[in-house]
Amino acid sequence: MIQELSTRRALVTGASSGIGAATAHRLTSEGWQVFAVARRTEKLEHLAEQEGIVPVVCDVTDPAQVASALEKVTAEGGIDTLINNAGGALGLDTVAEGAAEDWRWMYEVNVLGALNMIQTFLPMLRAHGEGTILNVTSTAGLVPYEGGGGYNAAKFGEHALTGALRLEEAENNIRVIEVLPGMVKTDEFSAKRLRGDAAAAEKVYAGVEQPLVAEDIAEVIAHAVTLPHHINLDQVVVRPVAQAAQHKVIRKL
Repeated sequence: MIQELSTRRALVTGASSGIGAATAHRLTSEGWQVFAVARRTEKLEHLAEQEGIVPVVCDVTDPAQVASALEKVTAEGGIDTLINNAGGALGLDTVAEGAAEDWRWMYEVNVLGALNMIQTFLPMLRAHGEGTILNVTSTAGLVPYEGGGGYNAAKFGEHALTGALRLEEAENNIRVIEVLPGMVKTDEFSAKRLRGDAAAAEKVYAGVEQPLVAEDIAEVIAHAVTLPHHINLDQVVVRPVAQAAQHKVIRKL
């Protein structure tokens, strides 16, 4: 049984950059202890310079590494909040031309990675009595678009997983939140998707006066998980004003 925590404690995946890193910083600034999970050791070491952040090197798609992460978190006192942020997109191929290995990677990191973390930490969150699971998905999990079939399929899958989890765990007083960002300008997301083509990545945001940034999503996440436990923000869609819908973006070139 996890003892009642005087300090709120969260585990954040994909914490080495972007939304994950911003969330770790935001929560620790409010007094939380954060277990920052990511694959890249050097990025985590830099993040851990902030007081309150405990680095955990772990690939969420590897069940053995996730089990090791559980051991470390348990030894440090456990968590009451799990934030599944790790994910990503790869390529802009059509369904007809999509590479199966790209689709497989997207499914493994976005869906199975979240599943590994949930299944591993769920007993701890149930035992706490007021556990929270927040999944960062995407508006790509609500509206498909051309060239996004693989990412759409993965995020639709994670969106469905989240909805099912909310129904199944309500009786255990586990709050399940989904944050669905639209256009967010981060250092790595588009560059990764476009296989390192920096110019193409920058073009994604061309003319958008105020795209969202990682800190904006971290603000929403922090608000959702610090509300009184009986308040559940089931689904929070977050877009910049310039993105009225998936296919309507105001650009001032």
